[in-house]
Amino acid sequence: MRLVLDVENTITTRGGKIHGDPYETGNYLVQVGIKNVDRQQERHVLNFNHDEQKDTKGTAFKLLQAFLDETTLLIMHNAQHDLPWIWESGFKYSGLIYDTMLAEYVLLRGQKYPLSLEGCADRRELSHRKGDTLKRYYRDGFNTNQIPLAELSEYLISDLDTTCDLFHDQEADYAKPESASLIKIRDITNEVCVVLSRMYMDGIKVDRPALAAVRELFERELADIETRLQAQVRHLMGATPINLNSPEQMSQVVFSRKVNNKKEWVDLFNFTKTPKEFKDAVSSNTTAIRKTEAYTCPTCDGAGRVFKTKKDGSKFKKPNHCKECESRGFKLKELNELAGLKFSAPSKEWVTANGFGTGKDNLTILIATAKNNGMTEAMDFMTDLRRMSAVSSYLSSFVEGIDVYTKDDGLLHVSLTQHITATGRFSGRNPNMQNMPRGGTFPVKRVFISRWDGGEIMEADFAQLEFRTAAFLSQDVLAMAEIADGFDVHSYTAKVITDAGQPTTRQAAKEHTFAPLFGATGYGRSKAEEAYYIHFNKKYEGIAAWHKKLGDEAIRFQKITNVSGRQYAFPDVTRRANGSPTHFTMIKNYPVQGFATGDVVPVVILELDRRLAPYQSCLVNTVHDSTVIDIHPEERAIVIGIIDDLNTGLNKLVMDAYGIEMNVPLLLEAKIGPNWLDTKDV
Repeated sequence: MRLVLDVENTITTRGGKIHGDPYETGNYLVQVGIKNVDRQQERHVLNFNHDEQKDTKGTAFKLLQAFLDETTLLIMHNAQHDLPWIWESGFKYSGLIYDTMLAEYVLLRGQKYPLSLEGCADRRELSHRKGDTLKRYYRDGFNTNQIPLAELSEYLISDLDTTCDLFHDQEADYAKPESASLIKIRDITNEVCVVLSRMYMDGIKVDRPALAAVRELFERELADIETRLQAQVRHLMGATPINLNSPEQMSQVVFSRKVNNKKEWVDLFNFTKTPKEFKDAVSSNTTAIRKTEAYTCPTCDGAGRVFKTKKDGSKFKKPNHCKECESRGFKLKELNELAGLKFSAPSKEWVTANGFGTGKDNLTILIATAKNNGMTEAMDFMTDLRRMSAVSSYLSSFVEGIDVYTKDDGLLHVSLTQHITATGRFSGRNPNMQNMPRGGTFPVKRVFISRWDGGEIMEADFAQLEFRTAAFLSQDVLAMAEIADGFDVHSYTAKVITDAGQPTTRQAAKEHTFAPLFGATGYGRSKAEEAYYIHFNKKYEGIAAWHKKLGDEAIRFQKITNVSGRQYAFPDVTRRANGSPTHFTMIKNYPVQGFATGDVVPVVILELDRRLAPYQSCLVNTVHDSTVIDIHPEERAIVIGIIDDLNTGLNKLVMDAYGIEMNVPLLLEAKIGPNWLDTKDV
């Protein structure tokens, strides 16, 4: 029996965040709807814990379990929400699943469209009922169990019907010849969904004292950076007050210009085509900023407030804000010296509503420019500015995110999704640990420990997965030889950059080694770093030739079909005057990242989950090309043995999944320690 299932549950607001999972104290299952795909009139709404009807005798529970026992394919839209609710509520189901959201994602071939049930239905012109009424109930403070039962049931039935229609519509699409290669991608994606749901259930233990220590570490670093930046700002701007967190004011500091009319600013560049037109538009619509010096406001005498007088000459008891100095107590006098760092934005792509962008990528380019021109002060300032942004993000995204989403039992339930990135690589939520900096020094990792006394954390990490993938996909002879010989590519990168005039270390060079695989060109880098990017394409001629072949394929077919069968659509790709295709960065990036972390990593995770099933040790996270395992203290040797044995058959796993015989070896390297950070090679 093929059964459509949908869940309604209560939600809880805590720490300013909405928690809709079954692990949050106070949340519970309200309703489950089921529908037989092949006998569409057969559908049931089962009430478990609604204010108007509760399953006190267990009748609904027994009925649902009976249906699940007969089910051969369980169909859901966003199964990673529904499956944990079913399992945590005591129901048993270990059969095949089909997620219409994930199936739609695979069919979209990397294109970005809404994947909600409503979004899929609208795109496919399927009938569905909009959830505006339910949203109004939530806005008015109702929880799911308090929404009138008749209305809640009506929406649940509507979602069942829409999911069923979507499933049949997708069946027809997958039956088309052009979608044949996507079927195995869809099926593996659904299998992985079950493993990720189980990983979500298991959670990972958080050491709260360690989290507090990391918070203190970042807050102290942030305070030090802000102190340095404020001192530099005073030197650059004079007495003009600057808020380091204001994009508009930081644009003024970096580019030394103020926008004349913010309402018109962005639209001014819609029709600028040449560099001269861009430069003229900037010059005509901004004003150069000059340094200032402060003097005491004569109106309030530096107090920032003034007292109005009554008719009899006496003062009012309460003072008013001084309008003359905007309550600051001082006024500013412009000097003749130009303020700020005096950079010029290179193109209209840098234009933002606040002037010019000072995000991470732009700062990286400006830092390289400053380095190339010996502008030490500017380089230090923008390096600090970039680090301030990173540390602020670490505090809000990771420290706060981990704190808010860790449950009463000390477990953080890692939410991994397969439908966010264009390539098939996993993404994450609450928090998104896929955004962790690469490398083994990120202090946040120290807060993750084993749930067992004496237990340990293992990280099993692929060795040079993207490089090995690119070597295989391109069949670059030199790259394949270097992998076979164990050539230290990172040391070689450091040598090229050092020889080009910028001494660097192997660790610092790592960020550049494989960047050209993902479309990076070296633009905006220092001269020495740019030299490496040019050198890379000359050294690995096979990879460069493969990139050109991908571009030709995208232009000819409006899509790329990877060796695994996964497809990436480029419906509006065109060839530029210089012969290269538009979207070339994505065209080069998607096949490598997609095959490595969207195709290879998932099948290895499936096998790891299968081998760990008899034991207490369990998968608790996966980031990029690494997998994290919580090891029970009695199973250390067993888990190490599993990784050792797995290493003898990684290429066979790829062969079994996709029918691909890789002639480049894959390798997992394992590290174990008391937490995720402090690990040692085993």
